[in-house]
Amino acid sequence: MTDDQTPRASDGYLTGQLLVAMPQMQDPRFARTVIYMCAHNEDGAMGLVVNKPMESVEFPELLEQLDLEPAVSSRDIRVHFGGPVESGRGFVLHSADYVQDATMVVDGNIALTATTDILKDIASGNGPRACVLVLGYAGWGPGQLDGEIQKNGWLSVAADDRLVFGDDPDAVWGAALAKIGIDASQLSGDAGHA
Repeated sequence: MTDDQTPRASDGYLTGQLLVAMPQMQDPRFARTVIYMCAHNEDGAMGLVVNKPMESVEFPELLEQLDLEPAVSSRDIRVHFGGPVESGRGFVLHSADYVQDATMVVDGNIALTATTDILKDIASGNGPRACVLVLGYAGWGPGQLDGEIQKNGWLSVAADDRLVFGDDPDAVWGAALAKIGIDASQLSGDAGHA
């Protein structure tokens, strides 16, 4: 662990890293996904899918459902599918320039907040510089994610703002692979074959 008690990839944990689904990912909920890992330790793992916008939910509608004032911000705020666990629960993954008492700073640049206060601040233009709103999360029990990685289900990639908060979610999966020198078109969908 580091001095701030946040596990790092060098410890065998992936907190603050991105998980990139391999082409052979059989679960359609995770096909071609990129997941920002908010927590990963001996007790399990939790992450948020950052590249799957939801067509059925928009930010103004979400504010209305929560009885919050409509957005005055001109930012295009998309709501994403964050994962299949607790799909009605909302999270905001955001730049660490915005911190509340309830904010969990994952690493020096990215934080997580799950309160309506951050939604109010985003709507009024006083929120974080960059953010992704998600409904639901991806979760794994102890050792479960490690097993999926060993079976070549996922690759890990260092997170950066372009991948986490980028404007083109459809390009994130390929860009994440390219960051580690992999051309997505050259990957085989069959484990053990190139």
